[in-house]
Amino acid sequence: MSRWRKSAYSGLAIMLVSVMALAGCSNNGGNGNKATNEPAATNSETTAASEAPASSEPSVFKLGSEPLNFSFYGHYDWYSMPAWGGDEATKWIKDNMKVDITPVQSGGNAAQKLNTMIASGKLPDVIWMDRGADVEKLREAGMLVPFDDYLDKYPNFKKWVGEEAINMLRSKDGKIYQFPNWYTSQPNGNGGYLVNKKIYKELGSPAIETTDDFYNYLKMVKEKYPNVTPFNPDLAIDGQGLDVLYGAFGEDYSPAYVGNRAVPSGDKLTSIFLDPVFRESMQFESKLFREKLMTPDALTQTKDQVKEQAYNGTTAVFAGASPTEYGAVGDAELKKKDPDSGYMMIWPVHKAGLDKNKIWAGTYSQLGWNVSVITKSAKDPEKIFAFLDYLTGPEGTRTLFWGPEGIYWKGTDADGSPIFTDAYTSDVEGRTKMMDATVNFQWNGNTVFIDTSKMKFELTLPEEQQSWEARWQNSITWKTQKNATEYINLAPAPDSEEGIIAQSFEELYKEARAKALYAKSDEEVLTILDKAQKDAEAIGYDKLLAFKTTKWQENVKSMKGN
Repeated sequence: MSRWRKSAYSGLAIMLVSVMALAGCSNNGGNGNKATNEPAATNSETTAASEAPASSEPSVFKLGSEPLNFSFYGHYDWYSMPAWGGDEATKWIKDNMKVDITPVQSGGNAAQKLNTMIASGKLPDVIWMDRGADVEKLREAGMLVPFDDYLDKYPNFKKWVGEEAINMLRSKDGKIYQFPNWYTSQPNGNGGYLVNKKIYKELGSPAIETTDDFYNYLKMVKEKYPNVTPFNPDLAIDGQGLDVLYGAFGEDYSPAYVGNRAVPSGDKLTSIFLDPVFRESMQFESKLFREKLMTPDALTQTKDQVKEQAYNGTTAVFAGASPTEYGAVGDAELKKKDPDSGYMMIWPVHKAGLDKNKIWAGTYSQLGWNVSVITKSAKDPEKIFAFLDYLTGPEGTRTLFWGPEGIYWKGTDADGSPIFTDAYTSDVEGRTKMMDATVNFQWNGNTVFIDTSKMKFELTLPEEQQSWEARWQNSITWKTQKNATEYINLAPAPDSEEGIIAQSFEELYKEARAKALYAKSDEEVLTILDKAQKDAEAIGYDKLLAFKTTKWQENVKSMKGN
């Protein structure tokens, strides 16, 4: 379920300053059935959904009692919302729940699109976007609807998101404006090491537990298989394949430290360049690179190139934030040619002398990935919230994730989990096609309900019938991802002083990491990192660390309900 995307906001802060006066008129709307490239306002003809309740009872909208139409904008360059009702799951919701959604597309330039909508005072009803400073800018401009009055009326948000995560979502004014996606209260994630099973067996199935074992195994691969890449870390997104190795050199060291470019020491965040664990991990990675045990294309290859190697079996070991994405397909592809081939995952490697149970290959956040916000353009914000609440609850999740009842599931157990039919395991191609069709509608993913329902069923099957992902998630990946919730949302606003420092530092960091990887010796790695530290100090890295420390400590307090 892992998702790794970058926000497309650019220049939003400047635009917001110029349109603060427009915020009050941003609830102007048009016909909800107009063309898809312009926002459509919520249907103005909707009325109260249920009969007037007793005076002591709050009025609750019953989804499906009347039509609900609203516009939806996914604020990403890469995102294009499919036609609502164009697949079996959303068609069922459209027909039975009477919900119709008009997409507002970014056109590949999300920043410009949103700025244009803000300037016109006509925002879409719902915006799907990254958490953080940009949400707060919209809130401060008075453009968002708080959810607080809805939380007790529609039960799924409070029940599934949970109090600790809800506290993390509160804005400075103490209110809730964000509906999280893929939130969780239990470990999840797929970060780790993917191993070519056939090569591993042919080399005698040696232990790959310590970093020394790992190094020796890659040397064996290089010697015995000259046409195979020993190690391919997936660096296509923010260098995450190397972040997996970072945790190997320190107990309870989180890959989130590298992602935030800051390492905790006591109650402060300190320089990544001075961190002894980061320095040792970079020396190890540089050694693999210069001895040609790592792909020479590590810094330039695309995600598709990584997948291609996985599918054709020309790499012995992969590492990444979510190698299960190509491991499952690669396993199936290799097995078509040789039933004894395929992929397996291994427990994260660790430096000799460290406790393997305190080594983390990846992270997860209780708040998950991104959020949906409802703007003041919406004519019926409560009804939209009721729909999002439905979508994240068991009924909505079952329908959106596994399709309408009757094909791959029929009936539910006491926990609301779907009872899967024989077709769930016999028609893998059809099931996969149905599930893939709704990936871009999963705006309020309920990780715990999905993972619990899926694993409950998978564990009733013989191992050979279990899905590849479920088998390794249950045995390794979910056990080796560290909770990093307290380290989320540390980035400053792009237009702030700290934000400008952060942009300069990011360029400096990536250049230093690349140089360190190409270093000719362990000593040169340290020299490069020492120079990077001096350069970072010169551009104000200390001020950036102080800002992130403050945000981190605020997170810690919020998680405790303070």
